[in-house]
Amino acid sequence: MNLNFASDNTGPVAGPILQAIVDANAGAAMPYGNDPWMRQVTEQIRTLFNWPEAEVLLVATGTGANALALAGLVQPWETVLCHRIAHIEEDECGAPEFYTGGAKLVLIDGAQGRIDKDALAAMIARTGGSVHNVQKGALSLTNVTEAGTLYSLDQLGALTGMAKDAGIRTHLDGARFANACAALDCTAAEMVRGFDMVSFGGTKNGCMGVEAIVMRDPAHHWEMQLRRKRAAQLWSKHRFLSAQMLAYLQNDLWLDNARAANAAGQRLAKGLRDIGARMEWEPQANMIFCRLPRSAHDKAQAEAQYYLMDNAEEPLCRLVCDFTKTEAEVDRLLELFAG
Repeated sequence: MNLNFASDNTGPVAGPILQAIVDANAGAAMPYGNDPWMRQVTEQIRTLFNWPEAEVLLVATGTGANALALAGLVQPWETVLCHRIAHIEEDECGAPEFYTGGAKLVLIDGAQGRIDKDALAAMIARTGGSVHNVQKGALSLTNVTEAGTLYSLDQLGALTGMAKDAGIRTHLDGARFANACAALDCTAAEMVRGFDMVSFGGTKNGCMGVEAIVMRDPAHHWEMQLRRKRAAQLWSKHRFLSAQMLAYLQNDLWLDNARAANAAGQRLAKGLRDIGARMEWEPQANMIFCRLPRSAHDKAQAEAQYYLMDNAEEPLCRLVCDFTKTEAEVDRLLELFAG
């Protein structure tokens, strides 16, 4: 039994997506996004988001999607407001700053991995107003958050509404967009209602490697095409990105995979509580941060793969379920932890 709970990136490619790549390999197709699959992808995302004029660009990595989306929203002298543990802050090696030409990431606190509304208001009030300060730029939110928690639709609406009132653009890091929709039991259109650009993830949820940058305003499209090319994210054999994303969207595969991953995550969370694990944050989807005695990890890590985040006496561990995790795998990991 392969017990790998390190990340949803460790999971396999979903069967329909792998088959779509094989099918796309027959014959010739125009390069650089001019393939017939891409036209269908754009129309399906427009319908899914209820953004009838939206434009869509595909890239191969989540960092590419986030960094380029933010570059299209801010100028170098502006801010990107984000949570202190946001992926764009902690895990993208300065790519957002690089691709925006130096826009400043301004970090905001908040419990459970969510930006606090009052803290956001205070930061907005302190930004801009003088040539000596960085100016108001964009707000970037992440759902599912990097703590494995969720923003509710009301919370998203409150924060994006504050940003809009202040003239600040909005970006959603949706690397686990599908998991958030599944957990909240909401539509994609409800999730994106307050946003200008969305990084719509596929790689963590069954794709081989594809992410979509979705722009509500088509006026961004030409500039974003140039930015993608300049960032070396424009694939020549683009059909293999398009085919993945199309298969991901068809028959709600994106949502079915996320529901499966979330179900495994919630089964694991319940079992961990039953054996006395201390939750660092409230797990609401497929990602769990908890503390267990080091002795439990000594036994579990002989058979299972996952991350330890610190060297405490009860180390913080991160456990993530992908869409293929079975009840038997979850239960075996719990047996190992329980001793």
